[in-house]
Amino acid sequence: MFSVAIDGPAGAGKSTLAKAAAAKLGFIYIDTGALYRTVTYAVKAGGVDIEDESAFKRLLASIKIELEFIDGVQHVFLNGKDVSELIRTPEISASVSIVSAVPMCREFFLDFQRSLADKYNAIMDGRDIGTVVLPNAQVKIFLTASPEVRADRRYKELLEKGHEVTYEEVLDSVIKRDDRDSNRETAPLKPADDAVLLDTSNLNFEESLEEIIKLIRG
Repeated sequence: MFSVAIDGPAGAGKSTLAKAAAAKLGFIYIDTGALYRTVTYAVKAGGVDIEDESAFKRLLASIKIELEFIDGVQHVFLNGKDVSELIRTPEISASVSIVSAVPMCREFFLDFQRSLADKYNAIMDGRDIGTVVLPNAQVKIFLTASPEVRADRRYKELLEKGHEVTYEEVLDSVIKRDDRDSNRETAPLKPADDAVLLDTSNLNFEESLEEIIKLIRG
């Protein structure tokens, strides 16, 4: 199987570009961020304190997370319920980097993510795919853009979905998340030694996609 690892900070466009590249190449797109968002949703719904190790362990033992690819689109199910839209709210976005930094949470998904890459020709995106999850991926890309550009993209996306936010709030969230993701002890956000750095600050979607396809085919 052929694996592509795309890492990078929040709002870099990893999911959108990885999804489009997978569709173009006939690969399966695996959004690992959705897995951590689903646990975050379960934490919020259950009122669980993630600093209470035993409570968090019980939560993980009680949930079943499944991915289904419906017409090529990834859907996430939590205990049989499709939560694909419910995990995309600003509230979940604000908390997911805190929950995903818990070592127990990352260990929970490690084998699951690797098993998917063993089954499919896959493009997988996240924060530590090239460094931890798929260190032997044939192609590794570290996708980034300036905080201001990423905040602007995320702000427009949230407005389109009907969320009431300001650009300043989104920028502040992006900067704080960058800091948390880069400085956490477990699997910090950083490029793999053999990753290609792709900065999309001055590229539009089509140009960014073209660069990714070129790197994969190359």
